[in-house]
Amino acid sequence: MSTDKVDASPRQAGGGGRTGAAVPTLNAANVLTVLRLILVPVFAVALFAADPGDITDVTGIADASSQLWRYVATAVFVVAALTDRVDGWVARRYGLVTNFGKVADPIADKALIGAALVGLSVLGELPWWVTAVILGRELGVTALRFWVIRHGVIPASKGGKAKTLAQVVAIGLVLLPLPAQAEPVEWALLGVALVLTVATGVDYLVRALRLRATARTAARRGTVGPE
Repeated sequence: MSTDKVDASPRQAGGGGRTGAAVPTLNAANVLTVLRLILVPVFAVALFAADPGDITDVTGIADASSQLWRYVATAVFVVAALTDRVDGWVARRYGLVTNFGKVADPIADKALIGAALVGLSVLGELPWWVTAVILGRELGVTALRFWVIRHGVIPASKGGKAKTLAQVVAIGLVLLPLPAQAEPVEWALLGVALVLTVATGVDYLVRALRLRATARTAARRGTVGPE
């Protein structure tokens, strides 16, 4: 779930499989994207199905009566996250690039990550400032995309892909009903995810400003024309 999917998605890069023919909107890549969107409310229901007070007992070990739903929520989250990787591969491999995919894919990514972060914060298992930093970055990057879209597309960076992976792994661990002893590991991974989130957000901002400046300079030169 790259939450940088519009500028990074293979759906924009095209690929093998189809050349010169219109790509049908109903295709395997888009079906996987829609499946991810459908799994978001399923995940939310599973997350809130357990009594928050029963997730862990006084010893820090998850209560058996609520373990199952939390494992279900984690499994749904992981499956949905995997569809993000698979639909990108399918789109690239078979050239299934559509306008619907370009729009729906990043929406599905943000919906999944957002549902997990907000849900965990509502349950008191994740500080709201963590959710605010990550979602603020994603909304900011989305705004930047629209700001520079007429000038060009900013390619994905390795940092953006690492950020997405770190977020998924960190959120997955927080979702699991692990004993209290695992909390330092969870926070270590959350820290890595937060650092990558902020760093890639700043990098995206710098690249967006450069792209816009380059495009405007080229436009001015074109307007003036050769002497």
